[in-house]
Amino acid sequence: MKDITTLFKPKSVAVIGASSKPGKVGNIVVKNLLNSGYQGKIYPINPKEEVIEGLKNYHSVLEVPEEIDLVVVSIPAAAVADAARECVEKKVKNMIVLTAGFKEIGKEGAELERELVEIAREGGMNILGPNVIGSIDTKSPINASFGQLMPHQGDIAFISQSGAMLVAILDWSVSVGIGFSKTISIGNKADISEIDLIEYLGDDPDTSVILCYLESISNGDEFLKVVSETSKKKPIVILKSGSSSAGAKAASSHTGALAGSDMAYDLAFEKTGVIRAHSMTELFDLGLAFSKLSLPKGDRVAVVTNAGGGGVVTADAVEKAGLKMATLSDETISELKEALPVEANVVNPIDVLGDASPERYSIALEKVAHDPGVDAVIVMTCPTASAQPVPITEAIIKTAKENQEIPMFSVNMGGVTFEKSKEMLMDANMPVYTFPETPVEVLKEMSKYTTYLKESKNAELVSISDVDKQKVEEIFEKVRQDGRDALLGSEAYKVASYYGIPSTPVVLATTKEEAASIAEEMGFPVVLKIASDKILHKTDMGGVKANIKTKEEAQETFELIMENAKKAYPDVVPNGIEVQKMMPQGQEIIIGMMRDASFGPMIVFGMGGIYVNLIKDASFKLAKNLTKQDIYKQIESTKAYTLLKGYRGEAPCDIDALVDTIARIAKLTLDFDEIDELDINPVFAYENGSSALDVKIKIH
Repeated sequence: MKDITTLFKPKSVAVIGASSKPGKVGNIVVKNLLNSGYQGKIYPINPKEEVIEGLKNYHSVLEVPEEIDLVVVSIPAAAVADAARECVEKKVKNMIVLTAGFKEIGKEGAELERELVEIAREGGMNILGPNVIGSIDTKSPINASFGQLMPHQGDIAFISQSGAMLVAILDWSVSVGIGFSKTISIGNKADISEIDLIEYLGDDPDTSVILCYLESISNGDEFLKVVSETSKKKPIVILKSGSSSAGAKAASSHTGALAGSDMAYDLAFEKTGVIRAHSMTELFDLGLAFSKLSLPKGDRVAVVTNAGGGGVVTADAVEKAGLKMATLSDETISELKEALPVEANVVNPIDVLGDASPERYSIALEKVAHDPGVDAVIVMTCPTASAQPVPITEAIIKTAKENQEIPMFSVNMGGVTFEKSKEMLMDANMPVYTFPETPVEVLKEMSKYTTYLKESKNAELVSISDVDKQKVEEIFEKVRQDGRDALLGSEAYKVASYYGIPSTPVVLATTKEEAASIAEEMGFPVVLKIASDKILHKTDMGGVKANIKTKEEAQETFELIMENAKKAYPDVVPNGIEVQKMMPQGQEIIIGMMRDASFGPMIVFGMGGIYVNLIKDASFKLAKNLTKQDIYKQIESTKAYTLLKGYRGEAPCDIDALVDTIARIAKLTLDFDEIDELDINPVFAYENGSSALDVKIKIH
């Protein structure tokens, strides 16, 4: 873990490129440091000036008599490396490089950035940037940025890869009353990355929730490791823009066709407990709720409203989001009946009627908050003629404070009528919404996070050891020596067998007599297939023949397939004919893998056979840190699961055997980075066990 404590809590700061000219970045930084209330020492650095903003100026950091924890740099890109050398000589701990003109502009800038990083790493100095706005810590306090505003204090940390996005959010946050613990612009991420910051913020007592706007992730393996640990301590919400590498390349396998453009990031976030936002609005809706409300213990929602229509809309949204409308206990319903008018609806959603008084709201909220079947409450107020927004809001705030273990979401369905109420709720540290769909979506993500925390405590990592890695290495080496990137079926079968993946035997024959002999030894019936990595659509050209029952038929079929291949592909010399044992019919599924550049192998499971791309019944999981619970959930999330567990009187298939097969495929793809794609379609699932029929492996 990088030690970046003094980046946020420095005893002294130097500003290289400080200026006395208003409007210059170097002048703005010095003023921001002074105006933020920073209590440490500030050293302006400029070779031509003597005093800047009332502070003694130094011509170089080497002239500063005391130690320097942090240097903020605002000079031309070409001069930054020399400044970094002086900082290393001075034993500066951290450098924020505001300057642009590095790798974001191309090759020349990338070389400058590489040089800068080498200097810093050799000298043990951390670098934030280059090409950043800077960082702010409201609790220190220190504003080491050239933004226009100092945000309010709060417990939300915000990391942004985009400087423009950061300053826009800071400007907006002041107007809506959102507070931050820290805001950090990371720009080019030449040294300090979002991973370093998330790890640091995970132990930061001033931060309760971490928000990120990211355009890329620096290191997939490190991200999975660090973020999965940090998310167990506090929520992490990420708005990730752009697409992953998995979807950017065309894939020849079924697995590749099923993968979405942003699939790998979805899987990585799911695996590490990250809550994914899909807009800036959602990012801060989630951030506010996580920072201000306790986590729901489950997904059961109670709704209290003074308008029946609002209750119905909310109930619809709850069901659509996959949450549950809470079933109130008989005791709660009885108490509500006694306390509310006879016309009120006391079965969730609870309608306290349009003329509801603050006392009526208090009673209803108190009763549902204490019901053991309620995990969260959405309380809604509509501006009826008899509504009393301010007293009702006071009642809501009081009840929420007295029942903090139950998150309470306040919805004011209106505008001008609720201006004072909105202000009161914000002052009381309660998020407030205009329409119910938003808190429902927020609650859905909070509930998912609660589930993640529970499940991560009992996660059982997959462990596979009975494999023969050396034999597989030998097969891959032979394939490379032959100048191929695709394994023959017989080779793929051997790879599967060396990793304990149940597969139907496949043996290569180069003569008709050999094919007949192999078939007899296997036991009829068998399937004969053309063997060539250059013939993709084997069935279409007559390269696959099934249900061969005699030696004579095997010899004749051998010759027929060879003739078909010669007609269809006259320039291709097949490797021979593969003989495969014909298996009894089972439920057809697909298990496959494609590799993402950032996060490694992605395992797919779904309905297989000829309909795989038509039905597209696919569930993906990352192979890294795969647990048995992950695999069971993966299987259960598909349509194929309906068939596997027994459909219309059929016997259920062996789910445990499929779980073991997926675990072994994950192990294989993690052991061999050279496997680009792997498809097993179909796998026949049986009442006892399973068998892979067609194994395709591509390597690089």
